[in-house]
Amino acid sequence: MVEAVASRRPGLPVAETMGLLAGAIGLGAFAAALSYLLYRHPPSLLIIAGFAFVMLGSLALAIFAYDTAVAVGVLLLAAVRFQPAPTDVVFAVLMMVAFATGRFSLRRLTPGTVLLAGAFLAFNLVSMIDVVDTLRAVQFLGITIYVLIFALWLASTVTESSIARRITRWYVIGAAGSAFLSSLALIVPFPGHDLFTRIGRAEGLFKDPNVFGPFLVPAALIVLEEILTPRLLSWRRSTKVLAFLVLTLGVLFSYSRAAWLNLAAGLAVMVVVFSFRRGAGKQAARAVALVLVACVALGAVVSFTGSLSFLEQRAKVQSYDDSRFGAQSESIKWAERHPFGIGPGQFERYAHISAHSMYARGLAEEGIPGFLSLLVLMLATLYWAGRNAILGRDTYGVGSAALLGAWVGALLNGFFVDTLHWRHLWLLAALIWAGSARRSAR
Repeated sequence: MVEAVASRRPGLPVAETMGLLAGAIGLGAFAAALSYLLYRHPPSLLIIAGFAFVMLGSLALAIFAYDTAVAVGVLLLAAVRFQPAPTDVVFAVLMMVAFATGRFSLRRLTPGTVLLAGAFLAFNLVSMIDVVDTLRAVQFLGITIYVLIFALWLASTVTESSIARRITRWYVIGAAGSAFLSSLALIVPFPGHDLFTRIGRAEGLFKDPNVFGPFLVPAALIVLEEILTPRLLSWRRSTKVLAFLVLTLGVLFSYSRAAWLNLAAGLAVMVVVFSFRRGAGKQAARAVALVLVACVALGAVVSFTGSLSFLEQRAKVQSYDDSRFGAQSESIKWAERHPFGIGPGQFERYAHISAHSMYARGLAEEGIPGFLSLLVLMLATLYWAGRNAILGRDTYGVGSAALLGAWVGALLNGFFVDTLHWRHLWLLAALIWAGSARRSAR
């Protein structure tokens, strides 16, 4: 069968053919999981009509304006309130078109990336043996397959500065626009303002402020490095500074402690990286100055809006923290009883509370082997990001200091929030993988 497929495309290596087949199977599994979910939980006619419109529109864009479709998908990353989200439909169509037209090539990636991602998916499949809720397992596994293939596809797509510029620009625009509307919604009750907030917290078009806040962090760090070392964004410096302030304000008003830690860690890493580069003193000083300006501006906004008391209350230990950490500690016991895990998406069925930790979920659901494969994938990506940052090499213009800072922040965020299915986490990973593959090819 492999030879037959290869014969249709002369000169196509068997390894790449196997990669394409694996990707096609993965997308097929995702489609099957989605179909089963829709069968068991039929949506309304309005949702079906909207889904069909987005699907057909995405297909037309992918065929006739592929680059525009990529930009639309990235922009829609700012709206993930339900699953599959509009961005998932756009990217799923793009990936299928990429498979069909040969735009997706695993040869553009380092072998370690593909092997580690494949190993984690394999352990996910093995863990299906012990599931107690098959529907939940199929749905959760389908999303895991999708986000990993999405990351591999996007990493293979970023091969030149124009593509990196398009992705960066629309990600920053989507994040900054979402941050502005959500922050404004907390202050001004404009029509529809409640769509962007929840219980006094900014959440954008996400279903949780704890996802919205971290979504803004990589964009803020990328803009910060663009202010100091312009590469991709041709905007005026004042526009970039304003975008940075709006993004940090959005992180603050998400009132997510993990998002605050994420941003603080990312900024600290960037300052350290800048301090070791040529012209270190000047760049590091400018970075610190920008952070201080942002702190003063944020303080003024908090004082003006009367949000200080709520900010202080959110900064304290919350009543539900003990139950969260207690459930996470149980993941060790479940891993001991189930060596290959309890299965995808089963954490909530055992703990009756969300995982609130990517690592606890990985240990409980995929067991020790699956957890180790996930951990190695995360740390390998950290290594690749660190190597590029130390050498001062960008990912086709995307700043390596920002990518390293954002990845460190995301890894820390993962201890307190389940980040496994975050689309922007895998977009960030894809940019790092693309940069690593570019350096390896030289």
